[in-house]
Amino acid sequence: MKWEKQNSDQFEDRRGMSGGRKALLGGGALGIIILLLNMFGGQTGQTIGNILEQTQGTETSTEATPTRELSAAEKELGDFAESCFVYNNETWTKIFQENNLNFKEPGMVLFDDGVNTACGSATAAAGPFYCPGDQKIYMDLRFFEELKTRFGARGGDFAIAYVIAHEMGHHLQTLLGTSGKVRQLQQGKSEKEANKLSVCLELQADFYAGVWAHYNKNLLEEGDIEEALSAANAVGDDAIQRKMQGQVVPDSFTHGTSEQRMEWFMKGYKTGDMNQGDTFSVLLD
Repeated sequence: MKWEKQNSDQFEDRRGMSGGRKALLGGGALGIIILLLNMFGGQTGQTIGNILEQTQGTETSTEATPTRELSAAEKELGDFAESCFVYNNETWTKIFQENNLNFKEPGMVLFDDGVNTACGSATAAAGPFYCPGDQKIYMDLRFFEELKTRFGARGGDFAIAYVIAHEMGHHLQTLLGTSGKVRQLQQGKSEKEANKLSVCLELQADFYAGVWAHYNKNLLEEGDIEEALSAANAVGDDAIQRKMQGQVVPDSFTHGTSEQRMEWFMKGYKTGDMNQGDTFSVLLD
């Protein structure tokens, strides 16, 4: 992906800092299972908080203090993430204006190991997620190495861009009231029906990520879209369940199949029209 360093006062890089809740899970099986269960952790924050509050072997610190110096590669990766964040804000400001809507920029936080949020304490095992309580995107960038080495994603910088754009999609759903409506609809529903609504929400976020890519074709290089699709394929519910448990249980899906995630990203990319992402009408009929 072509990019130049961009800066945002809504961006925080807390890597190399101690503080918040630091997991002692390391790379063990429990940490990987939690990561998979929360892959692209959506935006409710409740699942992340509930799981981590039940996790044993954690330390809590109330102050953030420097613990190490970031490497040159880490600094460059952070610069890339911040630039993608700015590109997203610029794009959605323009799109919202075109649709007579008001866009409010979210925040974005990079962290190591653990972080405190308005949605509760989270560890790197939760994967990237958006918290509607403070309207911030949270991300431990080491997640992408796990995505490539453990789960077969192609890797590359545009995989990171795709995930940031996906989490921005959850922010859009908060601004548009979609996520609030979904939470209301989920109340009193069976687990199966509530899961279907979650799938719709996640696939719509993939669609919005595709819309963002459509508006930024000038930044794309050969292979970038393939990198995004490879990441989407790796985190499909069916792919994760097949790898983790050897069987697929569709009623337990919360994010959508690999095929669905790639399909809705590509629909957004091809149309560039935020109004064509009604996953609910398509999937709930």
